[in-house]
Amino acid sequence: MNRFMLFFHKLGSPPWFYQFSGRLLPWLWTVFLVLAATGIYLGLVKAPPDYLQGESARIMYIHVPSAYLSMMIYALMAVMGFIALVWHVRISEIMMISSAPVGAMFTALALITGSLWGRPTWGTYWVWDARLTSELVLLFLYLGIMGLYAAHDEPRKAARAAALLAIVGVVNLPIIHYSVLWWNTLHQPPSLTTGGSSIHPSMLWPLLVMIVAWKIYYIANLLDRAREKLLDQDRNKRWVADLAHGDKT
Repeated sequence: MNRFMLFFHKLGSPPWFYQFSGRLLPWLWTVFLVLAATGIYLGLVKAPPDYLQGESARIMYIHVPSAYLSMMIYALMAVMGFIALVWHVRISEIMMISSAPVGAMFTALALITGSLWGRPTWGTYWVWDARLTSELVLLFLYLGIMGLYAAHDEPRKAARAAALLAIVGVVNLPIIHYSVLWWNTLHQPPSLTTGGSSIHPSMLWPLLVMIVAWKIYYIANLLDRAREKLLDQDRNKRWVADLAHGDKT
């Protein structure tokens, strides 16, 4: 068994996952705080104002990473849901459902900051634009997954139902991403693509730092939530009792 498969196999062990994630969390939160502080300073202080939108363009350092994470997290949820359905890995179920509140938060933040950005740019807080509407649908998908999970008393059945919805809803992601190319919308075309960037480096670097910071935040928040949910599900098991008595760290 190679190292990757061994690591993947170990992730299926609740005690090992709990201890491993516990060792990672202090480092993750520290890296997040450093990157977030750096990105905010570079974006709000060092980066120049946009030559067309002025100071209002600085909201992109929150809006763009939030919109990116809203889609990335949902895609990861669909992958974790698929693993949970096919291989019945309980940790994958827990990670999937623990991702939903974080993804919903980033989606709501993207919609709110987008509306605040749109007021001085478009003259209105909201239009039924293809990009905005499909992003709103994404928020409803997150809320639907959380509601569906909460509607079942048995966690394993609830996770499987939520996983199905996550997989079906993934069809919305390409609509969000390509909506500005497929339709004539108010929303600007993507500035960051695999082929390069149309953003000046003085504004690009703070944006990239904030994207990485938000990714680290997601991982740290996810592990915190997953550990809490794992303890709740296994509260009557021996390894949790050992933790409570200080036998394991």
